[in-house]
Amino acid sequence: MKKSFIYLVAALSLVGCGKKAETAASEEQERVEQVRTTVLQPREIEREISVSTNLQGYLTQNVAPSLTGKIEHIYREVGDKVVKGSDLVRMDQTQYKTTKITMANLEIEKNRVEQLLKSGSATQQQYDQILTQYNSTKEQLEFLKINTYVKAPFAGVISAKTYEDGELYSGQPILVLTQIDKLKALVAIPETYFPKFKEGMKLTLTTDIYPDQIFPASVEIVYPTVDPSSHTFQCKIVIPNGKNLLRPGMYVTTTIGLGKANALVVPYQAVEKLVGANDRYVFINENGYAKRVAVTLGQRFDQDIEIIAPEIVAGVEVVTTGQHKLVDGVKINVAE
Repeated sequence: MKKSFIYLVAALSLVGCGKKAETAASEEQERVEQVRTTVLQPREIEREISVSTNLQGYLTQNVAPSLTGKIEHIYREVGDKVVKGSDLVRMDQTQYKTTKITMANLEIEKNRVEQLLKSGSATQQQYDQILTQYNSTKEQLEFLKINTYVKAPFAGVISAKTYEDGELYSGQPILVLTQIDKLKALVAIPETYFPKFKEGMKLTLTTDIYPDQIFPASVEIVYPTVDPSSHTFQCKIVIPNGKNLLRPGMYVTTTIGLGKANALVVPYQAVEKLVGANDRYVFINENGYAKRVAVTLGQRFDQDIEIIAPEIVAGVEVVTTGQHKLVDGVKINVAE
């Protein structure tokens, strides 16, 4: 009798649990979320993108002669401005002076053999030998001159100094010369804009150091490949800096105008962000049910943001209120 009673209680419990599960499932199936939506319509915008980067000297030269030995004299200090062709460093002159004397003697000998050749007292072979020796020494002398008396290859400012007079030069750059009257920067641009970028395009720079000023610049090189990991391509931009207000290393924001375009925009708060990632998505109304759509963010306009995805087209209803409580596939009721 006891056993029969226990079985009856267990059966009733199972029936009760089944009914509860059925009720919960039914409630879940009947769940309807109240939302508001916006029907997407194309909006004409001034297409522009902003990218941050660091400035670099347009040219940078490590002053590192191809000769080892003692540094006789360094003409410049850090911060000194130099013009093209001005003296920077003088290395030990011994080898240069010795080669110069050898060169002078070879020139005399070459001229002598040349006269003997004309009179028939020397052979062509003798003249060719002395001429080869003369030309080889001339090249060596030119090499020694350039690397003994080091001059500035372009106008700029000395940005680093490693040695002092009399020290033994061992290969590390003695000075670093940086051009600052013209600067450059490399910027990474999303691959979407690759067809729009051309050499010579005009753009502007801003920096927090000079909040009220805008600096002109232009695209000098559009690199021909796209980075497959970041889906960006590089552009080299050049910035005139005649007043020397900007300096290498400064952090700037570049703004590049790409002309007028039609875009689909939604209120910024309509875009959700996946927890723990940078993926963005919105919900759209698909026949009365919420559908989650991954989107790429485009240009921002105050409180609105451009969204881009294959499913984001004109006429689509994007949920703009109530989207925080939605899950993919839940039934929705659009409030008037």
